[in-house]
Amino acid sequence: MVGVAFLLVGIASATARDLPDLTALVENLKPVVVNIQTSKKARGGKQAMPNNPFKNSPFEHFFQPFMDRMPQGEMQTQNLGSGVIIDADGFILTNNHVVEEADEIKVRLVDEREFVAKVIGSDPKSDLALIQIPVKQKLQAAKLGDSDAIKVGAWVVAIGNPFGLEATVTSGIISAKGRAIGNGPYEDFLQTDAAINPGNSGGPLFDLDGNVIGINTAIFSRSGGYMGIGFAIPVNMAKNVVTQLKSSGKVTRGWIGVGIQMVTQELASALGLETARGALVSQVVKSGPAQEAGIKAGDVILKFNGQEIHKMRDLPTIVAATAVGNKVPVAILRDGKEQTVQIKVRELPKEESSAAASKGDADADKTDPLGIKVKALGDNQRRQGRLGDDIKGVVVAKIDPDGAGAKAGLRAGDVIVDVNRQSVESPNDYEQAIDKLGKNRNVLLRVARDGGVLFIAVNLDR
Repeated sequence: MVGVAFLLVGIASATARDLPDLTALVENLKPVVVNIQTSKKARGGKQAMPNNPFKNSPFEHFFQPFMDRMPQGEMQTQNLGSGVIIDADGFILTNNHVVEEADEIKVRLVDEREFVAKVIGSDPKSDLALIQIPVKQKLQAAKLGDSDAIKVGAWVVAIGNPFGLEATVTSGIISAKGRAIGNGPYEDFLQTDAAINPGNSGGPLFDLDGNVIGINTAIFSRSGGYMGIGFAIPVNMAKNVVTQLKSSGKVTRGWIGVGIQMVTQELASALGLETARGALVSQVVKSGPAQEAGIKAGDVILKFNGQEIHKMRDLPTIVAATAVGNKVPVAILRDGKEQTVQIKVRELPKEESSAAASKGDADADKTDPLGIKVKALGDNQRRQGRLGDDIKGVVVAKIDPDGAGAKAGLRAGDVIVDVNRQSVESPNDYEQAIDKLGKNRNVLLRVARDGGVLFIAVNLDR
């Protein structure tokens, strides 16, 4: 028993020695982290009681006097977040959603000094914003590190203001890199188990050398609190955004004009690839840079300007970061053979929201003439819809409740098998079928639902 006791003590001591001592690091870093409080004025006005169960009934007039006595005029909402000083002249990096549409932005430093900040520039697509406070003396600024060099398993420290509790320190490790969580087209998040909660948004994620390697921006939570999964924008992405915001107040992104999709293992085998990699071109924008360079639908983009495209979502981020006007080499696979073309990168048009201009990945919030958005039919949807292997089509991923499709009886989760008797086996097929409608205002859909198949007639004038 004595021997066992000594063994346990030895293990505990070794474990303690392996854990990093963060006291000196945190003491040095606290001054570069700030508390951000924003306020926004909203105009009030007399209106009918929202969600009034007695609306349009004899009882409605009983409730209106209460609405009339409610405060009218300006109402104020407040938001709390964090930020990190990245320049001694008072430039602070934070999340766009922390300061977006704010009427006033107050910044509190660790020494309790408060300043009113102005927005230098913001970029909703990356959820980053650059603000500045008026300072007479130089501030301590954080050092920006290299998020590409950080490895999974590396220790990290988050400092911020979760739930308004200023200068709170949490630690953990990098759990994963290159995460996409559906927030936009330019996703390459660092995942960490360092506790991140509401109020941490915009705050820095440090490595053990005190370098900022990420900007904390999101949590995965069913309760609104910490669940061991947080996400940070890689600082290498932020560097490019900050440089542009500082010089012009806006961000310009590259664009080549292609629609892309993921290369599955099945597609890889059919295309002559040993492994599933690259971005499969599903559409080429007319008169766009890619078409002018000779890119065709069915090509697989393997490298862009010397950078490997491991996964489909790598391409939009790399293209977006490429300087507009540059002519760059693009390695593609066509008919089982690799070749290289030169593409001159243009500026991302305002109506596009993806660097690769993919209709399937861009404009995620927009719907088509039927008021729907479709996606490829996967195994999960096939199981959920009790569909046989012979059913092929596209899934209604999003539907406008006021759109023509919804009014005709179409539902989210339905699988569209054909459009006007033209089979659709992919989102690209569906888009082509919709493009052929022209002036035809009547659409006949064959839809798989709950293990059966039915026809739905949609009138686009509805």
